[in-house]
Amino acid sequence: MRLAAFLFGAALFGFACTTGAQGDPKRGLYISQAAGCLGCHTEAREGAEPYAGGRALATPFGVFYGPNITPHPQAGIGRWSERDFVNAMRQGLRPDGTHYYPVFPYPSYTRITEADLRDLWAYLRTLAPSARPSQPHALRFPFGWRRLLAAWKWLFFRPGEFVPDPAKSAQVNRGAYLTEALGHCGECHTPRNFLGGPRRERHLAGARLPDGKYATNLTPARLAKVGDAELKNLLRTAITADGDVLAETMEEVVRNTTSRLTAADLDAMVAYLRSLPARADEPK
Repeated sequence: MRLAAFLFGAALFGFACTTGAQGDPKRGLYISQAAGCLGCHTEAREGAEPYAGGRALATPFGVFYGPNITPHPQAGIGRWSERDFVNAMRQGLRPDGTHYYPVFPYPSYTRITEADLRDLWAYLRTLAPSARPSQPHALRFPFGWRRLLAAWKWLFFRPGEFVPDPAKSAQVNRGAYLTEALGHCGECHTPRNFLGGPRRERHLAGARLPDGKYATNLTPARLAKVGDAELKNLLRTAITADGDVLAETMEEVVRNTTSRLTAADLDAMVAYLRSLPARADEPK
């Protein structure tokens, strides 16, 4: 029944996402920053073309490469329709109907609102086209079989737009949306099982990253030791109260994402993180 409901929902969404409304590319730029698109879709070298792909991500399953998402008709997504884009973000599906690997964080992006997806799409259409071809993933056997992802999705993927919690304030709900949908913080800060599925009972409790570094616990068990002003400054500058600089991975997130957020949105993220249940640090 769950699989049937998933497929039925995907089919319905293919019709629902063609509203005809025009997106706002200026607002879409802000959405792209809040969603951290630049980091995963730009090669990690000086002078790399923005959004032209090539960023390598080593995982236990092999090496994934961020694709070109500029509007180039052959190398990028220039031939995509808006519906193709929304189905990718909401359902984790390529235009040909095959599955994306969840290293593309659609398990979080599925929660992005229709309006924000429309604006993000409008912004991506304004990018300079790049002819750089997307690099194929280098995966260990048998993880190159995309058909296996149907089972992974059945186990771990819950598609659907973010729904505010009526028991929470508007500020906390905004922070939840920024953290869980756009910011997709749980993709790195939640530990995973041997299948790469998130351990939901340990949500945001910290996790060891594929490069051996550690994504810190974001629940009050850890953040209670940090004041609001200090935490906001950390998210703006990547510098701790002691003068230390965050590790390279998180420093890039601050530079490209959290430092671009408005003061109100930073306040909302802090308020949401404070509202989470405290969970002990995931062992390093």
